Amino acid sequence: MTRLLSRAWALAGLAAVLSAQAPLTYPATRKADVVDDYHGTKVADPYRWLEDDRSPETAAWVAAQNRTTRAYLDQIPERKAVEARLTKLWDYEKFGAPAKRGKYYIYSHNTGLQNQSVLYVTTDLKQPGRVLLDPNALSKDGTVSLGITTFTDDGRLMAYSLSKGGADLNIWKVRNIETGQDLPDELPLGRNGVSDWTKDGSGFYYTRYPLPKDRSALTGVFKNQQLLFHKLGTPVEKDTVLYERPDQPDWGFGGLETDDGKWLVVYQSQGTDRRDRVFLKDLTKPTAPVAPWLDKFDGSYRVVGNDGNTFYVLTDQGAPRSRLVAIEVGKPESKDWKTLIPEGPGRDVLAGVNLVANRFVATWRIDALTTVRLYDLKGKLEREIALPGVGSLIGFGGRREDTEAFYGFTSYNRPTTLYRYDFATGKSEVFRQSKVAFDPAAFEVKEVFYPSKDGTKIPMFLAYRKGLKLDGQNPTLLYGYGGFNVPATPGFSPGVLAWMEMGGVYAHACLRGGSEYGRAWYEAGRQRTKQNVFDDFIAAAEWLIREKYTATPRLAIHGGSNGGLLVGACMTQRPDLFGAALPAVGVMDMLRYHTFTIGWMWKSDYDCSDDPEGFKYLMTYSPLHTLKPGVKYPPTLVTTGDHDDRVVPAHSHKFIATLQADQAGSAPVLTRIETDAGHGAGKPTTKQIAERADQWAFLVKNLGIKLPEGFGK
Repeated sequence: MTRLLSRAWALAGLAAVLSAQAPLTYPATRKADVVDDYHGTKVADPYRWLEDDRSPETAAWVAAQNRTTRAYLDQIPERKAVEARLTKLWDYEKFGAPAKRGKYYIYSHNTGLQNQSVLYVTTDLKQPGRVLLDPNALSKDGTVSLGITTFTDDGRLMAYSLSKGGADLNIWKVRNIETGQDLPDELPLGRNGVSDWTKDGSGFYYTRYPLPKDRSALTGVFKNQQLLFHKLGTPVEKDTVLYERPDQPDWGFGGLETDDGKWLVVYQSQGTDRRDRVFLKDLTKPTAPVAPWLDKFDGSYRVVGNDGNTFYVLTDQGAPRSRLVAIEVGKPESKDWKTLIPEGPGRDVLAGVNLVANRFVATWRIDALTTVRLYDLKGKLEREIALPGVGSLIGFGGRREDTEAFYGFTSYNRPTTLYRYDFATGKSEVFRQSKVAFDPAAFEVKEVFYPSKDGTKIPMFLAYRKGLKLDGQNPTLLYGYGGFNVPATPGFSPGVLAWMEMGGVYAHACLRGGSEYGRAWYEAGRQRTKQNVFDDFIAAAEWLIREKYTATPRLAIHGGSNGGLLVGACMTQRPDLFGAALPAVGVMDMLRYHTFTIGWMWKSDYDCSDDPEGFKYLMTYSPLHTLKPGVKYPPTLVTTGDHDDRVVPAHSHKFIATLQADQAGSAPVLTRIETDAGHGAGKPTTKQIAERADQWAFLVKNLGIKLPEGFGK
């Protein structure tokens, strides 16, 4: 049967090639008689079989869909010019901010089109560094990527993770920075994470999940995380379990050792909830337990540093937009806390604090834009480092004993410029400046505010070529995320730059569900207030049309992961409003998302169909379940990766199969399934360029974009 299906699907793809202008014929997708009972309500799931990512039938279906999509995209004349321009814009030097450990500075560098950035080390930043680790040498196609790196305080050793095909599953190794050689110590393939080293570098703390019974499945559920300690030179099988809670399978952990080596700070989370608990272990007492400290689960807590038994903690407990407080180990009650940096005025958010050069480096988020302020250890303001324009400051990490820090500034029309800040002089100097083949002054970036459905004022960033005419005819790409306490901030992207060069307007809406305005903003866009996020996005589209930036036939929407859900929900709720849709690696099946890998963690944002009321609410917006036969949906290009073990590809597979069956109009509804790729992290440069070229070409055709003369040459 699979062979017959493969032949039929191959013929469908061939037909699309031979008659690219004719109405599309999609590969037939088998429907199965699968029906679930949710609290007395029957819900059909005819494409359940597509959840089996390893079956020959699913593989044949993926291949057939890709052939049909390739036939459509490859006949778009402008695609080659788009890819050529993207390649040229991508080809610039990229630097990561240096981290200082011991005598070494460690930083990343990409010459331009390398599939993966290379890690370098040097003792003198004025001299070229030597290669510490080159992921490009680990695979021919660049699909092995470097993940997280953690260094000993003296800069002697580095723990680092590697993943294949963009998967969250990884292996961990340890490298001697002086020799460049790996030690025998290794954490085998799994969902592991090294969080910190001991102060003497004799071992490290890490977390792990037991592997599902079926190790080869991308969809197995991971629970019961453990916090462990690995002593260098000993078998990993003998590692010490420092903390676990079999009675709480949804609890997650992370362990960090304080700078003085006296305490192990253990964070306990529940899924993606912004609240957490903090436990402490006294490392001066070998038999001391991991004991509860801030354990009411009433806010978010992040230890910034300590002086003995006094801890400096960033929290939103009692301050929805966060504050910095001093807490004594023996006095964890909030009435005994001392506020050092109070909650900001208006809607200002204290987004982060680092202890560098023996002072607090605080990042403030003001209307989704960042600024950095320095405070002494008593909370007295010393100075402010302002933005050079509409954009984002990133970095400013470091150690308490450091005398310098590195940070970057970026915006839609500004590639990241790295600065070195000298705490002694209070001055910044340019450290590295990327040079891209375009004129930043030719583009405008601004922030606007628009009313949502309920009147809430929503920020949105706009970027476009100067001289734009507000005639309602500009091709416009509206991007959003709106969830998981993640803020929308300006940043440079060669893809966005190419879009603006094509004559497009780029709009990035700061939706509720993010952290732009603190806890209340997040709470207003999760679980049973999730519809606010979709209303915010729809209102952004209506504002862009009302203000004559664009019109429906010229307006596309784009988002990835939770943003893919956003696009899926909005295109099903308002199919009349958009000229095209690009949902990427989206969470589309809201009734079953929690049954795959780490999807259960998202209950704090989405609620869950296991609950009767949760089921009812999810059914109102689940993209898979709100598609209706006979509706004219906008041109849609779904993108996903066949190795995505975070938002499994079944979400996109079942959505596009249903969309193709239900589509009433002639608008194309296609899927692009990247092979040997995951959720997005670690994707090789070549694959990034090819994917963006396909998406932009799809928009060129379906929004009626005429490329500027000479574009891509």
